[in-house]
Amino acid sequence: MRELDYPFDSEDLLTRKRAIRKAIRKETEGINLPEKRIAVLGGSTTHGIIEMLELFLLNKGIRPVFYESEYNMYWEDVMFDAGGLSGFKPDIIFIHTSTRNIRNTPNVKMSAAEIEEALNAEYGHFEELWNKIREKYGCPIIQNNFEQPFYRLLGNRDVVDVHGLHSFVQRLNSKFYDYARAHENFFINDIAFMAASYGLQKWSDPYYYHMYKYIMCVPAIPEFAYNLSNIIGSIYGKNKKAFALDLDNTLWGGIVGDDGPENIEIGQETPKAQLYSEFQRYIKAHRDIGVLLTVDSKNEEENALAGLKRPDSVLSPDDFSDIKANWDPKDMNLKALAKELNIGEDAFVFVDDNPAERHIVREQVGGAAVPELSVPEHYITEIDRGGYFEVTSLSEDDLKRNEMYKANAERGKLQKSFADYGEYLKSLEMKAHIAPFEDMYMARIAQLTNKSNQFNLTTKRCSQAEIESYAANDNYITLYGALRDRFGDNGVVSVAFGHIDEKDKAVFHIDLWLMSCRVLKRDMEFAMMDKMIAECNSRGIKRIIGYYYPTAKNGMVKDFYDLQGFTKVSESEKGDIVFELVLDEKKEGFSDRGVRNKVIVVE
Repeated sequence: MRELDYPFDSEDLLTRKRAIRKAIRKETEGINLPEKRIAVLGGSTTHGIIEMLELFLLNKGIRPVFYESEYNMYWEDVMFDAGGLSGFKPDIIFIHTSTRNIRNTPNVKMSAAEIEEALNAEYGHFEELWNKIREKYGCPIIQNNFEQPFYRLLGNRDVVDVHGLHSFVQRLNSKFYDYARAHENFFINDIAFMAASYGLQKWSDPYYYHMYKYIMCVPAIPEFAYNLSNIIGSIYGKNKKAFALDLDNTLWGGIVGDDGPENIEIGQETPKAQLYSEFQRYIKAHRDIGVLLTVDSKNEEENALAGLKRPDSVLSPDDFSDIKANWDPKDMNLKALAKELNIGEDAFVFVDDNPAERHIVREQVGGAAVPELSVPEHYITEIDRGGYFEVTSLSEDDLKRNEMYKANAERGKLQKSFADYGEYLKSLEMKAHIAPFEDMYMARIAQLTNKSNQFNLTTKRCSQAEIESYAANDNYITLYGALRDRFGDNGVVSVAFGHIDEKDKAVFHIDLWLMSCRVLKRDMEFAMMDKMIAECNSRGIKRIIGYYYPTAKNGMVKDFYDLQGFTKVSESEKGDIVFELVLDEKKEGFSDRGVRNKVIVVE
C-alpha cells in the first residue's frame, strides 16, 4: 500500500490508521501471508506502537498476531509469566524500554565504585531477562537501546564525567552491544539513533510521557514502528536484494550523452561533484553486504560505460552485476534484470531522480521499492531511512554474492557453447557437500528459508532459533547442500528438513524443501533427494510424504515430486498437493529409477 511506503506521511497515518488498517486487511485477505506471533513487552505505553507496527508488517507481507504486556510489566511477564506469555508461544519478543526505565542512575555524591556497581546492577537486570527468554522461549529478541536524556545536568561534561547520566547511558548501551555481539538472535532496536535523527528535544517531549506514558512524542510513533518493522522483516527475509540505478543526475550530475563523459559532475573538483561521489561511495558499500548493483538507464551503452570508466568515478562497470543502458522503458528493463539475475522483481530498489520514471516503475513493477528523491544532498538519507537492506545477519555467502552472480554469468556463456545440456552440466565439474544442519551455517540456512520464493515447495519461514531447534531434535532429519564448480563456490544453496510421524515411525514428512535460484537446473535437487532417501533408509523409514503449497511465485516446482518419482495422493481445491514415495529397501534411491543425480560428485 503506497501510504505505508517510505517516506510516509506520519500525520496522515496517525489520523487515518483505522481506515488504512481496514484497507490493508482487505487487500491481504485470502493471501497466504506467514503469521508471526509477536510479544511486545513494554516499560511504557505500547498500544499505539502495536497499531502502527501491524500496518507496516502487513505491508511487508507478514501477518502479525500480538501479545501486549500490561504497562511496565515486561519483567514480570518473562520471569513469572504474569500475563500468560508462555501460552502465547511467541515467535519474537520485543522489549520496549527506554532511558526512563533505568532504575539505578548515578549522582554526583556517588563514588566511581558505587556508580560501577549501579551500572552492573542495571545491566544485570536486563541480562537476566534475556537469558530467561533464551532458555524458556528460544525465540529472537529485539531490545531497545537507550536514547540520550533530553537534559545535561553537568553540561558538556555530562558525557565525560563518570557521574553524568549521558556517560552512564552510553556505557550501558555498550554493554547491550557486547551482549548482542556474543549472542545469536538478539537484535538492537536503535532508538538512540532514531531520537537523535528525529531531534532529541522533540522526540523526548515530556508532555507525551506524563500525559500518555509514551517514551517518544506521538508524531514519532510511525517512524519508530517502521524502524522496528524493518528488523522483523529482515529476520523473516523481507528485505531487498538489488539496486536498479539510473545514471544521469542520479549517479553523476549532468547528462552524459549531451555533456560528454568529460563534463559530467563527479570527483572532487566542485561541491556538486563531491556530492555525487559521496553517493556513489554509499551505493558501492552495499556490495560488501551482498546487495547486487545494476544499471537501468535511458542512454547509449557506450556513453553509460564511458561515464562509469572515468578515473575519478567511484563506481566502475565491474561493480555492476548487469547494465541496461538503452532506450527501452525502464520498467521493462527492470523486469529483464530480474529475469537475467533470477531474482524477483520485488527484490529491487529502483533509484531515479526523475519522478515520471519513478511513477511508471511503481505502477508497473509490483513490489519493487521506489524511494522518493529530492536533491542530491539528501539522496543518501532518503534511501538509508527506507531500511530496504536491513542487516540482521551477515553470512559468508552474503559477502561473496556479487562474485557468485558474476560466476553465474560465466556459466551462462559456457552453456551457449554446448549443444547437449547434459554435457554442459558435466563440464561444470560440480561437487556438493550435503550434511545435517551445522552451527556455522545456521544463519545462512535461516536466511534461505525466508528469502527463497520460487524453488520452495511449502514456503515455510523460519527464524534461526527455529532452525537450531530442528537441528537439535532427533525426530527431525535436516539437510543443507553447498555446491561448488569450476567457476567458484556457490555456498549453501539448498535446504530440506522434515519430521518423523509421531504415530507411525516409518513415515517421514518433508516440511520444507527449497533451493536458491542461482543453481536452478543443475540437478542439485536430485543430489539432495538421494541423500534424503539414504538418511530415511538408515532410520527405517518406509514412506516419505511431500507437500506442495502453491503461491504466486512457486509454480515452477509444482511437478517437483513427480519428477522425483513420487505419486500424487491428493489435491485440495486451493491447489495444495500431497505426494508419497514408498522406499525400496534394496536400494538407496528410487524404487524404479535408482539414484537420479548423475552429474554432481557428493563429497
